[in-house]
Amino acid sequence: MADPFEVRMRFTSQLRGLNASVTSAQKAAQYALKHRDLAEDLHSCILEQLETNNMNTRANIMYFIEHFLDMAPRGVQDEYVRMMQRDIIRVVDAVVPDDGSGAANVKVVRKVLHALQSKSFLDAQTVSQIDEVLKERDASAQDVAMSSPPPPSAGGDSEPPSASHQQHRGSRRHGHHQPPRPDKKQIEQRIEEDRERHKRQREHVWAVPPGEDAEMEKLWEETSDLGEDDIRMGEEEWAEWKAEFEARTCVHRRRDGGGGSGKG
Repeated sequence: MADPFEVRMRFTSQLRGLNASVTSAQKAAQYALKHRDLAEDLHSCILEQLETNNMNTRANIMYFIEHFLDMAPRGVQDEYVRMMQRDIIRVVDAVVPDDGSGAANVKVVRKVLHALQSKSFLDAQTVSQIDEVLKERDASAQDVAMSSPPPPSAGGDSEPPSASHQQHRGSRRHGHHQPPRPDKKQIEQRIEEDRERHKRQREHVWAVPPGEDAEMEKLWEETSDLGEDDIRMGEEEWAEWKAEFEARTCVHRRRDGGGGSGKG
């Protein structure tokens, strides 16, 4: 049996090194599955890294959770799913804290949660309740950004210190405090990783599974059912085409008729 402390340290290092590539997630997932006898310890590593790293790493770990549960075999998967269901609120609180610092991660969490729901890892009621919390935190973060106080002016029209201090106390009392901003390096890293994920997502959308009629079946599955709006649009397009056709036909008939009368 491997040394639990060494396993925790190596898995922790892999979680910290996660990025937008699938390879990094696969490597960490395979390591955790290899040491499935330490599942509870490795799950606690995930929680610890979610609560102690920067927001980019927390987003990467959130994506990793979905990837990891997909890779886990049935028996091991059940155990990890159970622990994730138990601690999903703690996970969300870490990736999107209520202080507004994780506003950029709201879409990430929402996307992963709905993916976990579609794969029956989470039930719909839990995801719906968490989604309401995410909406509130997203709106709260936007309110804080909009209510950011302007920098003090150098002229004589600046607000008296006492009033400024009172306003600051009031904003703190109502929870309108500025969350810590990521540094330039973290922002650039996040932009690059988001670009990589979007690129891979576009490739996945256009990918066609192997098979003689695979492309036709893919298009058939992605095509929506025929509805009343589709029928109405078809009728309108047919009416426009018919009117245009009759108008052009009438011109030719008038021209032919006029030529015939001239000859007589």
